Amino acid sequence: MAVSEKKRIWGWMAFDWATQPFYTLGLTFIFGPYFAGVATEYFMSGGMEESAADARAQSIWAMGQTFAGLFIAFSGPLLGAYADSTGRRMPWIVFFSVGYVIASWMLWFMLPDGSALWFCLIAFSLGFIMAEFALIFVNAQLPSLGGQEAIGKISGTGASLGYWGGVVALFLMLFFFFEADEATGTTLLGGDPIFGLDGMEREGTRAVGPFIAIWFIIFMIPYFLWVREERPVVKQGGVRQALADLKASLVGIAHRDSLKGFLLSSMFYRDALNGLYGFGGVYAVLVLDWSLAQIAIFGIVGAITAGVFTYVGGLFDSRLGPRPVITFCILVLTGVCVVIVAMTPEQVFGIPLAEGSNVPDILFYICGAAIGGAGGAIYAASRSMMVRHAHPDRPTEAFGLFALSGKATAFLAPAMIGTFTALTGNARLGVAPIILLFAMGLVLLVFVNKDGDRAAWSASSQSA
Repeated sequence: MAVSEKKRIWGWMAFDWATQPFYTLGLTFIFGPYFAGVATEYFMSGGMEESAADARAQSIWAMGQTFAGLFIAFSGPLLGAYADSTGRRMPWIVFFSVGYVIASWMLWFMLPDGSALWFCLIAFSLGFIMAEFALIFVNAQLPSLGGQEAIGKISGTGASLGYWGGVVALFLMLFFFFEADEATGTTLLGGDPIFGLDGMEREGTRAVGPFIAIWFIIFMIPYFLWVREERPVVKQGGVRQALADLKASLVGIAHRDSLKGFLLSSMFYRDALNGLYGFGGVYAVLVLDWSLAQIAIFGIVGAITAGVFTYVGGLFDSRLGPRPVITFCILVLTGVCVVIVAMTPEQVFGIPLAEGSNVPDILFYICGAAIGGAGGAIYAASRSMMVRHAHPDRPTEAFGLFALSGKATAFLAPAMIGTFTALTGNARLGVAPIILLFAMGLVLLVFVNKDGDRAAWSASSQSA
């Protein structure tokens, strides 16, 4: 039975809903801060001072993301080229989906005593790799879903749907699993975690791994039911042909100024944004001494604004194009970084605060809202801009290069944060290098054509 185009679009958008909890719950608001807290206690038990243990916890979290980012960066383009050269995409999506589910489930073993610290760091990194690889192939289907005017809205709506999925998942975790009161092991509703989980052993929080995995299994059903690709023409040549095609594409980038500018720009601003996502919750724990319950509320605020403003950004994308949306979001996120670096529990921009003032907490909640809204909108607009630069016959390779631009320097933000934190011995100042990355992305965006390479592709097709 033929699947309607509308169902195909909804099926494609289901991927964002299915994978968002990994980023919302895993990377930013539940597992990441929990990992940082456990790691700090683990290192302090070995004799480290608290400030040194905080810095060490942040450094190893950065290290895991650095290695994962490098692997994605150098494997993604080859995978995309191979998929385009052989005509096969869906088997890869299935393969990476299975790997993602297994790796996510393994986060359950992050015990409070830190005995599985390194195992779970590796498991999280593998889950991150699987999710990003699957995303390359799913994003490559975006150009086939509509015309230029529709792509921005589809991308924005899909990303918005994903962030709302993150909101729902976060509420479920907070109400039924997460131990908001660590002393009693009870949830926000005041009871024990469901399914007989032991709150004192942090089993509710550790259940974030199985939760992410089960969520994905359930909500990927519409994708696999409704997203159909034409029967691929299996080409000969395999890896050798893929390497030849990829080499030709990389050489061709040198003559495509707009694509070159966009890939370089997104390389820096996306790396900076990932730094904010990866270290926002960790910063709250180590600098503001927030409880995990406060971080969870912070997550809800950010996820809600992401759901709203990503959709709004998609509407502006359809009307004005993606470049103005990206520019505005970079400016907002840069401002957020300045506030974060200039703020401590005792002062803001050098202005002393009364003891126990809640001004830093309020400011950080506002920053969370801005990170969620601007971060969601810039993600959707960026993949919309990539569609405008993608060769019609090689979309997976194009999004492999897009992944490369997002991950080739993915080590930069974590490495710069880790290094700066180690040098200063201060987790707050360790975030400062992100400002430079956003500034570089903004400058390079000047060289990007608002219409991408579509005119060039149309001209070459007509001449052919």
